[in-house]
Amino acid sequence: MVTVTEKYGTAKYGTETYEVIVIGGGAAGLSAALVLGRARRRTLVVDAGEPRNAPAAHMQGYLSRDGMPPAAFLAVGREEVTSYGVELVHDRAVDVTRGEDPDGFAVELASGRTVRARRLIVATGLADELPPVPGVAERFGRDVLHCPYCHGWEVRDLPFGVIVTSPMSVHQALLVTQWSKDVTLFPHTTDEADLSDEDLRRLAAAGVHVVPGEVAEIVVEDDRLTGVRLADGTVHARSAVFVAPRFVPRTALLERLGAETKETPFGMAPEVDETGRTTVPGVWAVGNATLMTQQVVHAAGDGYKAAATINNEMVMEDIEAAVGV
Repeated sequence: MVTVTEKYGTAKYGTETYEVIVIGGGAAGLSAALVLGRARRRTLVVDAGEPRNAPAAHMQGYLSRDGMPPAAFLAVGREEVTSYGVELVHDRAVDVTRGEDPDGFAVELASGRTVRARRLIVATGLADELPPVPGVAERFGRDVLHCPYCHGWEVRDLPFGVIVTSPMSVHQALLVTQWSKDVTLFPHTTDEADLSDEDLRRLAAAGVHVVPGEVAEIVVEDDRLTGVRLADGTVHARSAVFVAPRFVPRTALLERLGAETKETPFGMAPEVDETGRTTVPGVWAVGNATLMTQQVVHAAGDGYKAAATINNEMVMEDIEAAVGV
């Protein structure tokens, strides 16, 4: 009988063939790679180097890593995964195809290199599409914010502004009153009349002041947000502004493979099970590529679950293949 090691051992793999390829080197991708490396899987991480939380000076809410700069967190993660033999490459996956052989996926990189693997984890995250208000993009992650759980403590008790950018903005304004009792909602390009009576009642009950008028810009003085200027020239003093970005998941590779999607309150997202398994056999999706409200700690857990599931599946698959020889 041919053993598992003889059939699928390290001698089988050349420099361009892996057992698992992880596309994306953020919290989800590196967490998956760590589990796979410790499981002695030949693993490659393809990292384009575009983490979603790069604009933020610190990340919060991750037990034992609270307040750690995102870049430092990723640097530690890369060091950990490479210590288990995982390979990392700074590159971008531009295409992926699926074949019939055991090394079923071919991933084409921007550098021109093609790598192959039996399993694929897509951890490409998402992009935050911000409203085209001058100052918003420049201050995003500093004093223009979107998540009070990420940044609320740091700006607690300051005067907040909330710019309406989506149907979720009223909920956002209500939520941030936990961190400040001085909250002003700017309907912006939304007519105040479009706010429902129920919205207005809730906002009033929470003490949220509503100021109609289109927002012209974020006012900054001495590298500090000081207010919100409306199109009519009036300035409302604020020290922090919350906006709800449009979440744009980076799922082009999943679409290329024909992965099914589903509608969520935040837009379309890949259909996955509780482990991140997509509708394409052999392909998992984890982190913000699948659920757009995830924090770093959730994304890391996603990667862990997917990697453990993949390793378990491959162990059983290899044993069954060996038994059948």
